Amino acid sequence: MKLGLQIPDFTWPNGASALGADLAAVVRAGDQAGFDSIAVMDHFFQIGGVGPTENDMLEAYTTLGFIAAHTERAKLLTVVTGVLYRHPGLLAKAITTLDVLSGGRAILGIGAGWNEEESRGLGFPFPSVSERFELLEENLQYVLQMWADGDAPFKSKHFDAARLLNVPQALSKPRPPIMIGGGGEKKTLKLVAKYADQCNLFNGPELERKLDVLRQHCENEGRDYDSITKTVYHILDIGENGEKSGELLAELERLNGLGIQVALGMVPHVHHPAILEKFATDVIPAAEKI
Repeated sequence: MKLGLQIPDFTWPNGASALGADLAAVVRAGDQAGFDSIAVMDHFFQIGGVGPTENDMLEAYTTLGFIAAHTERAKLLTVVTGVLYRHPGLLAKAITTLDVLSGGRAILGIGAGWNEEESRGLGFPFPSVSERFELLEENLQYVLQMWADGDAPFKSKHFDAARLLNVPQALSKPRPPIMIGGGGEKKTLKLVAKYADQCNLFNGPELERKLDVLRQHCENEGRDYDSITKTVYHILDIGENGEKSGELLAELERLNGLGIQVALGMVPHVHHPAILEKFATDVIPAAEKI
């Protein structure tokens, strides 16, 4: 079982003036500890499940570029980018740039988007659910063409691009992996079966059913279910002194039994150095044996 470190909160004790140095220290420690990936959210306002709206929030791809410069091996991604925030040409170029400059470590994490408050707040369009899913599929088609050979035009309901030139191309072969986040059974998981290399589901009571639904969509699409990496979002809480490590490892055992390969989530108190040291010595080596 692999673990991914997500950093959703940037309101840290030393404040914004020290955030660059503090974040660099955290991601270096996470990379050295053996986390398979390091992720940030793609939000402009803080979300309710993490903290007050007014708390510190960094722009995702600028932050991932910074993280790339302070790490060597962990994969880099958002969990996840909403299709509302960037034109797919800019998104594909950002992921490609991250992949090239990180030595082939970028993953595109993408979803339909949901945060109306920040969209309205900053003046981004916030279309209907059905249109957001149209945009999601068209974004996937667009970026896949950007990462393919040639520079042909692209035309869809929402986009009309004359030349999808992408130079340099990504280092990841055949392209950066695509992870679609969300558990919508009619649309999201169908798009996973059709386009994605990875899914990201929440670890909740419906997880087994979501996996069954994905399996059925794969069968309908003629896709090998086992070719999709199954990831879940799960808070990686080992307690302030590692006292909950056993609980976390037991849950990872259960998830592995369902076919989950990656557990990705925030680590409480991540800016305390001893926490990531515990992951390095006790948790990640044990998780890798599951």
